[in-house]
Amino acid sequence: MSTDLETGLPSIRQIQNLIRDEKEVEMKLLTNDLLTGKIRWQDQNCICMVDHYDQPTVIWRQAIAYMKPKP
Repeated sequence: MSTDLETGLPSIRQIQNLIRDEKEVEMKLLTNDLLTGKIRWQDQNCICMVDHYDQPTVIWRQAIAYMKPKP
């Protein structure tokens, strides 16, 4: 099994664009928690989001219901 991030996948590229552009996103988890902040990094298993207080949260990809850029 490869441990590299598959940068050819559209979802990976979209998240990379959100990181590069420092866009704020809304992320809903399968637990119904709603997180808002900026994505700092991603790997094959997790995404790190930083909130308005500069508090980082690492989220397992499998826990995400959806993610969308804030208008």
